[in-house]
Order: sequence, then C-alpha cells, then structure tokens
Amino acid sequence: MKDNEQEKQEFLFEKVNYKILLIGIAVITIGFVLMSGGGSDDPKVFNEAVFNFQRIRLAPTLVLIGFGITIYSIVKNPKKDN
Repeated sequence: MKDNEQEKQEFLFEKVNYKILLIGIAVITIGFVLMSGGGSDDPKVFNEAVFNFQRIRLAPTLVLIGFGITIYSIVKNPKKDN
C-alpha cells in the first residue's frame, strides 16, 4: 500500500541540463588536452613550443568557456522557461 502512495522520485535537473553540462565538461576537457604537452625529452634543451598560441591563448579560453557553460547548465531552470 505504501508503494502506491509513494511519489515518483524526480531528478534535480532536467535532461536538457545534463546535456548542456556534458557539453561543458567536454569543452573543459578539450581545453586541458590542448594545454598539455610541449615539454622536451632533454631537460637541458628549452622547447619554444610551450609559448605558442594554442597553449597560451586558446586552451585557457576554452577552459573558461567550458566553466561558463557548466555554470549555465546548473543555473538554467527549464520549468521556468516554459
């Protein structure tokens, strides 16, 4: 009898929120992958690839955009949008 009276348990977010959250996490991951590497096998040799556009500008920008997307997915309320 209690089973019939129990309400269906709801998730905290809607399906759209989870999709946006996964997109944000993917963008953050791409940013960190672009930021990695550029080291040298020989510690006595300096590699200029550490200071290229990809690691200095593009990757941190992607990480910040990804954090913005994830924050938006948390704040977005689809019930209020209708």
